Amino acid sequence: MFSTSVFTLNNGLTFIHQEIPDTPVVVADVWVRAGARIEPSSWFGMAHFLEHMIFKGTPNLLPGVFDQKIENRGGVANAVTSYDYAHYSITTAASFIEETLPYLAELLQNAAIPEDEFSRERDVVLEEIRFCQDDPDWIGFQTLLQSVYQRHPYGRPVLGTEQELMQHSPEQMRCFHRTYYQPENMTVVIVGGIAQEVALELVNRTFNNFGDRCCDCPPTEEVARPIIAGIRRQQLDLPRLEQARLMMAWTGPGVEQLCSAYGLDLLSVLLAEGRTSRLVRDLREEQQLVQGICSNFSLQRDSSLFTITAWLEPENLELVESLIRLHLEDLLSHGISPQELTRCQRLLCNDFAFSTETPNQLAGLYGYYNTIAEAELAMTYPEKIQSFDTQQLQQLAQELLSPNHYVVTVLKPC
Repeated sequence: MFSTSVFTLNNGLTFIHQEIPDTPVVVADVWVRAGARIEPSSWFGMAHFLEHMIFKGTPNLLPGVFDQKIENRGGVANAVTSYDYAHYSITTAASFIEETLPYLAELLQNAAIPEDEFSRERDVVLEEIRFCQDDPDWIGFQTLLQSVYQRHPYGRPVLGTEQELMQHSPEQMRCFHRTYYQPENMTVVIVGGIAQEVALELVNRTFNNFGDRCCDCPPTEEVARPIIAGIRRQQLDLPRLEQARLMMAWTGPGVEQLCSAYGLDLLSVLLAEGRTSRLVRDLREEQQLVQGICSNFSLQRDSSLFTITAWLEPENLELVESLIRLHLEDLLSHGISPQELTRCQRLLCNDFAFSTETPNQLAGLYGYYNTIAEAELAMTYPEKIQSFDTQQLQQLAQELLSPNHYVVTVLKPC
């Protein structure tokens, strides 16, 4: 049951609150529809770079003061940027939330983006990019994404590239900030030991000073959902790689077909979660052709991603790929047994229960769903998972997991 209160403030901001009286902790999450997906093509990497610059102060708050205020009160602040959102969070004692949240609100609404800090922080982001480029798994996954999504924003790195970042200017970032960090794009979630009336008054008071909108931000390009025709293949030969990787990917629906997307969660568990799942049991436990194999489903606003990844010796790459295709063909032809479906449903419902126990988990769940869809959908997940029958799941696999239409990226030691 969705027992949380959702408000739309007069300025268009969404506020979500849940009181947990027995906890002395409060989590304040702020979610902004300002991820890499909405970046203009000339400003790739801007959303993540802005996340760094948000903490460099405002005309009323010097750089470093926010961290000092939060940490001196025993709090923790975090931030992350993805394709569909930028996410900022404070976790603090309930007695300090009224004192600390205004500092985060000030940063988000009135980021100064000073030129000297811009140059210094760009070096930090560039080092982050170089660090990732030394990680073979990151390289492989980005190559896979680029092949899957091609011109769609999901196909480029959230971090941007060194060349792109060197072209950004503080004024462009200020424009991006004034365009997207506006109340109608923002969700504030407060969960924990604070009453609704107090929390609502706090948010109304602190998130009421948004800067003037910018009209000069280049428009976001509209790109059609990617279609995978046939088998799209690529291979990377990488140094310092001890084991080969086999990565296979399919696209799924976005939030407009949320129930179908949940079905892919079930299929992911069926194929490669747990020792009794089909691929793990056959390829790792019985034939010992892989050291590890997993499947993952990532829900995204526009077009979701379903992947199967195996770690194995290079000489087994071709055989393992063909065996995975045979497993998919068997799934499409013969479906799933009631016992398998029950196992998958139980596992996912238990995982959901375990992931909604703390204020941090709940705040993140509500904010994420409200950013990509609607907050009220956050708690319907177990019900939707339980609603599938074996025939529906087989039909979904037939529609979305073709053994003849996918993208594959292979990493081999050189």
